[in-house]
Amino acid sequence: MSTGEHVVFLDHAATTPVRREALEAMWPYLSGSFGNPSSRHRLGDEAARALAWARERVAVVAGVRPGDVVFTSGGTEADNLAIKGVALANPRGRHLVVSPIEHEAVLEAASYLERIHGFTVSLVDVDDRGVVTPDALRRVVRPDTTLVSVQLANNEVGTVQPVADLARVAHEAGALMHTDAVQAAGWLALSLDELGVDALSLAGHKVGAPKGTGALLVRGRLPLEPVLHGGGQERGRRSGTENVAGAVAFATALGLAEAERSDVSSRVASLTARLVARVTDEVPGAQLTGASPGIGRLPGTASFVFPGTAGEAVLLELEQDGVICSSGSACAAGSDEPSHVLTAMGISPEIAQTAVRFTLGAETTAADIETAADAVAGAVRTVRGIGGAVAP
Repeated sequence: MSTGEHVVFLDHAATTPVRREALEAMWPYLSGSFGNPSSRHRLGDEAARALAWARERVAVVAGVRPGDVVFTSGGTEADNLAIKGVALANPRGRHLVVSPIEHEAVLEAASYLERIHGFTVSLVDVDDRGVVTPDALRRVVRPDTTLVSVQLANNEVGTVQPVADLARVAHEAGALMHTDAVQAAGWLALSLDELGVDALSLAGHKVGAPKGTGALLVRGRLPLEPVLHGGGQERGRRSGTENVAGAVAFATALGLAEAERSDVSSRVASLTARLVARVTDEVPGAQLTGASPGIGRLPGTASFVFPGTAGEAVLLELEQDGVICSSGSACAAGSDEPSHVLTAMGISPEIAQTAVRFTLGAETTAADIETAADAVAGAVRTVRGIGGAVAP
């Protein structure tokens, strides 16, 4: 791919381009109004007012009170604060339930509680679409279950979970419910009341804000043990001088994404359906993973396996043609292990190694999709030819 060549970016699940509106909104708090929001002077007051504005705007999107918004450095910190903070502050028992296809931030936080604090962690089964059913959750919750965490939408295959139904099961058992909504922001409604959850994680760079911004939304007066200790910022739940500019950019981008959600989702879903149709029609053996488009799936996600290839080799061929995508979660980049998401769904490790994920965004065009589909067909042919594999 030569410098200056048009790039078709289909890796929005990894990160999104920063919106100009977010950059413009944050600039004053990187320049003239640079005060610490805890300082008792004019510059500090300006920063505090900006932080309050950002908190209110995020709260509106999620249907919570401003005091329920805890700003974090991103989705990973929000997930860690939710899992560790809720479990340690609400000691009903020492049993956690998570799905096996969660983001590593949830899985590793749960593992930490198991290793260091003596919790027991149960994995709830998913079906071949990556769905956690209420019946599956009922089979693993126990009288000592403190917290259930199931993501709203999967970061690799885009499967949307029936979180409201799962939250009812958790609450019937006396447990609290957290959902990682990092991938769902901008695509699905984020109302805590409609979802029925007690805590919800968000990341700014998935909706057009800079990396390093995010939030945990915590219902009402739910006790939360802090992960970071210090000066007691964020009402004692997350110490550290707040990233005012980042919070303003995040709130701006999140508000715009929510306002545009219906129109963008509809248009992008049509583009994704076109990509799926072309790839499955034109690439022998191509298999779409996860739920069917339009049925329990994020509008902009299409993840395939291409038997007879290596996913990383297909990615390299696609990049040569100016198409940028991924083999799965960017947070697992560099790992030689097959996707834990795909193997949990019953896909063999050998086939899981052939996965390629395409994730569309608001700026994706119909021309981008045609270019990508052409490139995929050629890349798979090339890789199969190099490997001497015969297409199934």
